[in-house]
Amino acid sequence: MSSLLQTIKKRRLALSFKQSDMMLRFGMSRQQYQRLESKGNPRLDTLELVAKGLNSELMLIPKEKLNAVQAILDSESPNVVVQHTERGSKSLSDDPWQGLLGDKL
Repeated sequence: MSSLLQTIKKRRLALSFKQSDMMLRFGMSRQQYQRLESKGNPRLDTLELVAKGLNSELMLIPKEKLNAVQAILDSESPNVVVQHTERGSKSLSDDPWQGLLGDKL
């Protein structure tokens, strides 16, 4: 849980938000938000609310795909890879998530 809470804090700081900004972002007092970041055990609906307020999305990522997803997230400008499909060519820079979870192209 602590890595999730650290990720929430890093995202807030990356957006240059203060804990007190969370009241305006999604209606949570600074004290409530501070508790969540430090030792919280938030419910799913609270996490969804926080993610929305931080311009983020919650995702469940299969462990076998975690490294691939992390590599995409860590790269500032993903390599442009073109995949040829029956429907034409498509660049990974247009949709870096295509096929990542085993979806058909």
